[in-house]
This record gives sequence, structure tokens and C-alpha cells, in this order.
Amino acid sequence: MSHDSAAAPEAVARKLSGRRRKEIVAVLLFSGGPIFESSIPLSVFGIDRQDAGVPRYRLLVCAGEEGPLRTTGGLELTAPHGLEAISRAGTVVVPAWRSITSPPPEEALDALRRAHEEGARIVGLCTGAFVLAAAGLLDGRPATTHWMYAPTLAKRYPSVHVDPRELFVDDGDVLTSAGTAAGIDLCLHIVRMDHGNEAAGALARRLVVPPRRSGGQERYLDRSLPEEIGADPLAEVVAWALEHLHEQFDVETLAARAYMSRRTFDRRFRSLTGSAPLQWLITQRVLQAQRLLETSDYSVDEVAGRCGFRSPVALRGHFRRQLGSSPAAYRAAYRARRPQSERASEADGAMGQAGPPPSLNHEGPSPVPMQTRRTAAAGALGAAASLSTDPGKPGPELYVAGRPSLPGQRSAP
Repeated sequence: MSHDSAAAPEAVARKLSGRRRKEIVAVLLFSGGPIFESSIPLSVFGIDRQDAGVPRYRLLVCAGEEGPLRTTGGLELTAPHGLEAISRAGTVVVPAWRSITSPPPEEALDALRRAHEEGARIVGLCTGAFVLAAAGLLDGRPATTHWMYAPTLAKRYPSVHVDPRELFVDDGDVLTSAGTAAGIDLCLHIVRMDHGNEAAGALARRLVVPPRRSGGQERYLDRSLPEEIGADPLAEVVAWALEHLHEQFDVETLAARAYMSRRTFDRRFRSLTGSAPLQWLITQRVLQAQRLLETSDYSVDEVAGRCGFRSPVALRGHFRRQLGSSPAAYRAAYRARRPQSERASEADGAMGQAGPPPSLNHEGPSPVPMQTRRTAAAGALGAAASLSTDPGKPGPELYVAGRPSLPGQRSAP
């Protein structure tokens, strides 16, 4: 189910220009792009699968700059078409961009703008969203990208409503997706829109992937983060918080450690991450609970205590809101997916564990080097930025009443 964009005037579909054809898909490639992401639209739209009931598209592979195009692994590609071929396409896909900090070629951006003005559907997979943003096609629109790059996208293009929770966002004539597998999800969604559920299901079976995936990116969040946030002095306070998650403390405690009033701390934290500090703290406690459920045999009550929740009831409520599952059900599902040998190894490791990880249960000065602590703190701040969609709100509800969001569907506020 896609995000409803009817209220956004920019998302009103333009009539397709007479020289463009709906069945023609142009894929725009650049040098330095990852080969896996680049190959996704080539496989979905470029292979004839009519024998399986999948209507055929006509694929145009276009070079977004002078070739040869060098990709991951040192491979060189020669695209059969240049930017001029985009003028015939009803759908233009940018599967990836080589750098989230460097601008794409202006000629390619002009071609994307013309295509959009002439009614073409524009698609950005993963870091391809940065190209669409540079062209101005995401201004005032909801969009997503890989959760790790979402803070940078939001910071570089503040007029874009970045929502890193979603696997993909369909805003009518402009669509974006998260990382590699989510690119497949979005391409299947396009086939479903064009030709119906039966065709998309047939294609999914050929690709050996689910026709639809539920949930979003939040289950994959790590503590990685753009380096510029890690240099902020507030990272020191966050490092302390991460090392003391097993203790019960509140935002006032963090504000005091930062030598700020609660109001100033809230404002500074929100300006840095886009998230309210209370929502960030709850998210970090849930992430830690998730790790302990995966790697230990602690009971749910013990996990709650080791993550700083005042009661198991509090853990269950926040866990369900963020991950769409109870802690017990999450652990059972996680272990059911693990090979028997790995489950036995994890159990042995848990039996020999006397307490939480060293960085979580020590008293006094941390044995962890300061640079490591700052890196972890920076990553946690990045997760906070990745979970925020509106700096004016205290923090998003990641799921609707404990029910996982569908791909491309925004959760209720």
C-alpha cells in the first residue's frame, strides 16, 4: 500500500508527453555506482518474462555522464544510450549515486527535470534519492533512502520530508526506496500499479522474493552516523547515556550532564538529530532490548531491568510500538530463523555471561576508549535523526497501534 499523496499539489500527475511511451523504462547509470543496486531495475524491467504472465517493458540503459562507467569491483560498463534517450521514457529510474556528498552532473539533472515536466514517472532507488533531491524533484515531498544516509539527505535538502522508516514511498509521479532489497520492493510495486497483482506476483515468484514485505527499516537500524554529528560536543553526553542504559535516568539527567537547562537541551538535541531526546532515549533502550533478546537467555523481566525500563510492562509497550511485536514473540521469531548450530553457540555464550556487556554494567570510568565511545554516540544520534520526520514533533510513532506499517505507508501520528 503506497503513501497517499493526494493532498500534495506537486504530486498531481502530469499528462505524459506524446513522444514518451508508458512501457519504456530508462535506467540512468553513473560511474562509481554499486553494481548490485544498478542491476535491480535492469533485471526487473529488462528481461522478457511474458511466458510467466509478466507484461514486457522496453528498457533503455542510459549513461548519465561520459563513459566508460566504472562500477564496484573495477568493472567497466558501456551504456548503449546517452541522456537523449530519456526523452522517450515514461519511467526514469536512478538506481544509485556514487556519493552522498558530491553533486550529480548538471546535464543529468536537467534531463530528469524535463522528464518530470513532461509527465514521466521518476524513481530513485537507495542513494538515487540524492540525485532526485539535487534536481529539486523532492522539494516539499515525502521521500526515503537507506536509513544510514537519511540524516545526510535531510540535512543537505531540508525541504525534503525524509521518512527513513519506510521501505519505499510512492508520492505519485516521484517514488523513492530504501536500500538494496527495498529497491526490489519498489520495482515490484511499479509493476503492480501498471499491470496488477497477478503480474507482480508472477514476477516475484521468478525473482524468488516476497510479493509484498510488511514493516519498515527501523528493525535494521544500527548506530552508524555521518561524521559531522560525531564531532558535536553533545556526543559526549550521548556516549554516557549509551553506557548507562541499564540505569534508570531521564532527560533531566542528560541535560544536567550537558550543563544546560532542560529547554535548551531539548532544543539543541532536536536541532542536531531532528528527534526529541525522550523519544531517542526510549528508542535506544528498545534497541538494546532487541540485542539482548537476540543474544542472551535473560527473561523479558530481566531484559527490561538491564535496559533501564521501570517495569516489564513499559518494555512491552514501547517494544510493540517500535517493532510491532512483543519481546517474547520477537525472540521466538528470531531464533526460529537461526540455524541450530548458531542457536546452540549463542546459548553457550549466554550461559557464560555474568552480566550485561562491559560497556553497560561497569561502575566508574569507562574502560572503552573515548574515540570508540564518541563513535557509538554518534551512531546513536544518527539513529535518532533517522527516526525523525518532523522536527516540530516530539518523535514519530513507528507503528500504528502495534500493527506493522505496510511498505510505502506512513504511520499515523
